[in-house]
Amino acid sequence: MATLKEKRTCGQRCQDFGHFVWNSDEGKIMGRTPERWVYISLYYAAFYVVMTSLFSLAIYVLMYTLDPYTPDYQDRLKSPGVMVWPDTYNDEVLEINYNMSDKKDWMKMSKILQDFLIPYNDTKQSQCNHYNCTTGKYFFQHKFNAPKHTKWSCPFYQSTLGSCSGLDDHTFGYNTSQPCVIIKMNRVRQGYGRTIQRLIGRFEVIAHCSSQIINFLPNNGTGSAPYVNCTILEGEDNVRGYTYYPVNGSLDLSYFPYYGKLAQPTYVNPLVAVKFDLVNQRHAVIQCRLMANNIAYQNFYDPYEGKVIFHLKAFS
Repeated sequence: MATLKEKRTCGQRCQDFGHFVWNSDEGKIMGRTPERWVYISLYYAAFYVVMTSLFSLAIYVLMYTLDPYTPDYQDRLKSPGVMVWPDTYNDEVLEINYNMSDKKDWMKMSKILQDFLIPYNDTKQSQCNHYNCTTGKYFFQHKFNAPKHTKWSCPFYQSTLGSCSGLDDHTFGYNTSQPCVIIKMNRVRQGYGRTIQRLIGRFEVIAHCSSQIINFLPNNGTGSAPYVNCTILEGEDNVRGYTYYPVNGSLDLSYFPYYGKLAQPTYVNPLVAVKFDLVNQRHAVIQCRLMANNIAYQNFYDPYEGKVIFHLKAFS
């Protein structure tokens, strides 16, 4: 008849565990002698050193083969995004609403535009981008002739925006029914053909003399510069007229192509400002589109591709 196994007490179990951790009779630590623990530790140390070295070598070879002048993050959208400032966005539509009688309200709009145009200050542009570019022609640069192994960037002066520059009128017209908006085309990278291959982000933050990666040659089919064209979708009777700055809302060809942040660290986007004259109910739905034969604008899934639609309303 088999005997029942004696139930061990908690103290006995603790004693057995302590004996496993340190066996004084055989001089073992957790079942192995100190000499064997040294051998095992050296083996695994050498194993992980080799594995880490192989992984590091693979990453190094991969990074060495990458072109530093090619953007790391790219997309496959066909055309560049278009945005408008002041950038007062909500969840569904882009609305620029302001109260002419409320100084705090219209100053908020003016402050957004003032901050946005800081990199375009005439003095800063003269210091950062002092190369004398030829207007009306693409600015191809096959060599790094600028200081610190970079390429030249054409200046875009704040004063180019005329009455919407904020130099003469710091309110940008937001204390009246004649507000200014600023249109910006996002930067893209492509070959020199008719179809854009990649788009780098729809949204972009512009800091002083900084930029993102682009290489894009817009073409409107006539050999002249692409331009911004705004149309009133709703509320035509509420808009007496509008004026473009620069004249005709053109984006000069000298700002293209863009060779990237590393090659052109002082590049800034060319801008187009539009000054609207609101009357009657002072509310309109406006579409501003980039006019060029290689820029699409009818993408249902991306409302900012090639165009921007926004609501403009002035309260009193």
